[in-house]
Amino acid sequence: MAVATTEAQTASRRTSRTRLNARKLLQLNWFGGAAAWLWLVIVMVPLYWIVVTSFKDQTAYFSQNPFALPADPTLANYKMVIENDFGRYFLNSVIVAVGTVVPAVAIAFMAGYAIVRGAGSRFLAGIHGMFLMGLAIPLQATVIPVYLLIIRMQLYDSLLAIILPSIAFAIPLSVLVLTNFIRDVPKELFESMRVDGASEWDMLRKLALPLTRPALVTVSIYNGLAVWNGFLLPLILTQSPDKRTLPLGLWTFQGQFSVNIPAVLASVMLSTLPIVILYAIGRRQLLSGLTAGFSR
Repeated sequence: MAVATTEAQTASRRTSRTRLNARKLLQLNWFGGAAAWLWLVIVMVPLYWIVVTSFKDQTAYFSQNPFALPADPTLANYKMVIENDFGRYFLNSVIVAVGTVVPAVAIAFMAGYAIVRGAGSRFLAGIHGMFLMGLAIPLQATVIPVYLLIIRMQLYDSLLAIILPSIAFAIPLSVLVLTNFIRDVPKELFESMRVDGASEWDMLRKLALPLTRPALVTVSIYNGLAVWNGFLLPLILTQSPDKRTLPLGLWTFQGQFSVNIPAVLASVMLSTLPIVILYAIGRRQLLSGLTAGFSR
């Protein structure tokens, strides 16, 4: 009887502790939820202002409440921006983004596969360390050497002058992420394919590629956003108006429409629309890749 009473008391204490921990966790969740809603408001208010203002004309912008809906919505700002070489800037950004992301991710994926499959090789370990060292070098510290190299290669004032350095700066982080994902693929699967007579290329294409698809999408979107929003390299390595990308073009619009704030915000809306569409398409893969990365 005494033993049963002691066990009952112990179970009661454990239950009380569990309830207490649950209450603390609930209070913590309430605090976290309130902080999340506050942050959402801080982020959404400027976005709302940008969207609303882009549909106003100059008169309404200066006379109405900044956060009020436009009484007479207009698309004149978007028309004005499109008619002033916005299409050229947009096409240049697409070319630079695709020309950077596709080679960078492909090279990083093959490099990550070689590093994982060649574990124990000093040469591949040194290559991996060299890639990781690239993460410690900021873009701003290499502007002058990159500029001189582009001049020597006679690529100045071309889109290729932006693409090549962007690939170099996108590879280190891509190798780091993809190597961790490929390393988590069970070795037994590679061995079984090896027994079946598969080559390394077959294992790379038929095994590693499908299993690391979330990581590939995550790395592609991250590098695409970095290149799409890049301003320093286009500013340093190009000078012709027909070679400007969207960030540099927005800077030009800001000077051209220094008084017409709605037109500037309309150009911002048009430049962010592809990013929103890209996120909507790859949202599931992106979230699964980020979740898998945090769970490691």
